[in-house]
Parts: sequence; structure tokens; C-alpha cells
Amino acid sequence: MITKKKKTVSSFRKMKQNGEKIVAVTVYDAPTARLADAAGVDLLLVGDSLANTVLGYENTLPLTVEESLHHCKAARRGAPDAFIVGDMPFMSYQVSCAEALNNAGRYIKEAGCNAVKLEGGTYAVAVVERLVAAGIPVMGHIGLLPQQILAAGGYKIAGKTPEGIELLLADARALEKAGAFCMVLEGIPAEVSKQLTTAVNIPTIGIGAGPHCDGQVQVMNDLLGLFSDFVPKHAKRYANLTETVSDALTRYCREIRSGEFPTEEHSF
Repeated sequence: MITKKKKTVSSFRKMKQNGEKIVAVTVYDAPTARLADAAGVDLLLVGDSLANTVLGYENTLPLTVEESLHHCKAARRGAPDAFIVGDMPFMSYQVSCAEALNNAGRYIKEAGCNAVKLEGGTYAVAVVERLVAAGIPVMGHIGLLPQQILAAGGYKIAGKTPEGIELLLADARALEKAGAFCMVLEGIPAEVSKQLTTAVNIPTIGIGAGPHCDGQVQVMNDLLGLFSDFVPKHAKRYANLTETVSDALTRYCREIRSGEFPTEEHSF
């Protein structure tokens, strides 16, 4: 087990200043949170990706605040000292600043999160400012925005034109000015992410945004190989747990049916 100090929002800014890479990963329950924290991960994100990776939805849009909070609470129980960010679901912060504040406050008060994450650049500034003013740390998210796939017509790489790059730069600067302590850059060309990382003093956390960001975040299921069909281009599989789990369950079925299990060793 790796011994590490508790992280705060100031810790991540210092890491950027010192050139230390920030390691982040999504977690969805107590066991994965405990394992990630023990391995030395700096930031645990209870991502809205739990909608499709864990709960079986087609995308992130159906996820509710209650479902999200349920998993945030589980992650906190699994990793009591970790820096945990709760990813606010679609329509939990877009209606009004007041509603966003109420929902965000639940992540801090009820789930014990250290911060919340929300998508959007310049149009999300008012919400970010309101949350930060109330004492709630905010992680921003620009580039490819999964909660806007219907309006965008799918999952689109951002920053592929000069106009697109300028919009991203405006978004990044606006989030920094609004008080976000860091921001996710998703689905952005590597050289553009490099520009964005240089343009702001707060850390950038990339996913499908190249090596120049101040840190990286990956979906737990992707890096563990807990999938059998779609493999995202940005993901590196560090294990193949689909095959491992499938083999184990196949053996389990076979041994019960053949009478190999349980034996006297497994009986009281």
C-alpha cells in the first residue's frame, strides 16, 4: 500500500506548478474506490459514466442525482481519506443556479464528496461562480461533452478548426476565472490540449486529449478490460478482467454441476 497525504484543491494546483502528473480514475463503489486509493490514485471521480458502465443505460443522460449520490456514498465508505469528486448528472445543474447549488450541496453534505464536476465552458460560468462562492469546489469539463450528445449529434472531437480552438480557449479561461480548481479536457487533439494547458494556471485532466495535460483520467472499466465489445480509442487496457471473470464463472458452473464443489474443505 502506498502512503500518501490527503489531497485538497490546493494540492492539485501545486502539482501543476511542480510538473507532477495528476492521476485520476473513475470509481463506482466501495471496492473500486478502496483499491484505487490504495494504489496511489490522486483523485477519484464518481463519474456519470456509471450510467452506462454499471447501471446498464445506453448513455449518461438517464442518470439521476439519487443514483449518483448512492454510488458517491459507497465510494466514500470505501476510501475515507481519498479526494472524491461527484459528477453531477444531466439536468441537475442546467435549470438554475439555485437548483444547481441545492444539488451540489448534497454531494458535499450527504455523500462526503470533496468537490463536484459539471460540463460546459462559458455557458456554465454563472453556475460555477455560484457554487464556488458557496464553498463548493468545482471541476470543469470542456471539449467532448457526453451530456450534449443529442444536441451535438453524437460523440464529436472538439477543437478541430481554428474557430473551435478559440472557443475552447475561451471556455478554459472562463472556467479558471469563475473559480474552477481544475478541468477535464475530453476528446481534444493533443496539440490543442497543450495550448489549453499552457493558457490556464489550473490543472487540466485529459481523457482522449493527449499527453500534454497536467493529468489523466480513465474509466475504471476501460482500463481493467471490463467490456467485451466497444474499446474507446483513448483507453489502454491494463488487464483483461472480462476474460478472467468469464473463465472463473465457467469453472464455477462446471464444478457445481460435476460435484467437485463444494468439498469437505468448504463445508462446516
